[in-house]
Amino acid sequence: MRCVIRSERTRRTAVAVLRVLAVAAAYYAAGGLGLIREVSVHGAVVTPLWPPTGIALGALIYLGPSAWPGIALGSLLVVATLSGSVTPSTFAVVAGNTAAPVCAYLILRRAGFRSELDRLRDGVVLVFLGALAGMSISATVGTGMLLLDGKLPLSGFWPVWAAWWSGDAMGVLVVTPLLLVLRRLRMPRASDRWVEASALLIVSVTVSLVATRSSLAMIYLVFPLLIWAALRFRLAGSAPCALLVSVLAAIAGTQGVGPFEGQTILRVMVHLAVFNGCVALTALLLAAVVTEQSNIRRRIERACEELADVVDHLAPGRAAAAWPSRPEDE
Repeated sequence: MRCVIRSERTRRTAVAVLRVLAVAAAYYAAGGLGLIREVSVHGAVVTPLWPPTGIALGALIYLGPSAWPGIALGSLLVVATLSGSVTPSTFAVVAGNTAAPVCAYLILRRAGFRSELDRLRDGVVLVFLGALAGMSISATVGTGMLLLDGKLPLSGFWPVWAAWWSGDAMGVLVVTPLLLVLRRLRMPRASDRWVEASALLIVSVTVSLVATRSSLAMIYLVFPLLIWAALRFRLAGSAPCALLVSVLAAIAGTQGVGPFEGQTILRVMVHLAVFNGCVALTALLLAAVVTEQSNIRRRIERACEELADVVDHLAPGRAAAAWPSRPEDE
């Protein structure tokens, strides 16, 4: 019996360690992708979209609070790679990067957040509490340490803070919903809307490239795509579409092309933060509304079917005329 208990503990320990390492590896890889489009604001390195925050919050939603050591390890690797050394301020930044998604997760759990994102309140909570409020922690700690180390002038605190905060918040708004969609991924069926999905993909890539690189200020063209994706495919369509649009906009912004041509880095960061925020809000909240309305309709139909069974039991033959059957949803 002792051997069985010991082997079970060993297995659980090994699984926990592997989970921590997997979270750290995902965080580090996402950080590498985010730093591809890094920019400098008052000498501080920031990104318009920081995917690791979305990875971190997604890992906490999947695995619970036990995922925090992986987030801390991944953040340490990213910060150490970026700065080239490990100093006391490095651990402070790592603590801020870890505390932000952990606090966001605790706030979401306290607010009754459901990972299915099938209610409007879930989308609102994720946007305003999980992303906008939660990520202020990492921005405040990180920018504060740059100020204390003398790497940032006092006049540059708020511009760097805003850029840091918007990048972290956009990572949550764009990446976390996509991870929640992947959790419910299933094998495709022949009855799925393949033609429409393919058309949406092709049109999204084409229109997003034109909107983010044209000098004719046509960036608003992406919003009909988000509405199409949310109405027809819900979060499974709107989340990837929002990620595509945000990434292409970030690339165009850091390259200074299209609607971002001739603008300063600070103005580009502000415009990207507002634009990506509107994209994420549209995709997330509209998909949540559509899903919630669909679920309400299904519950009403089930209630009608149950009532029809009662009527049929009390008065056989009358239920079919009173409650005609409807075809199943796709």
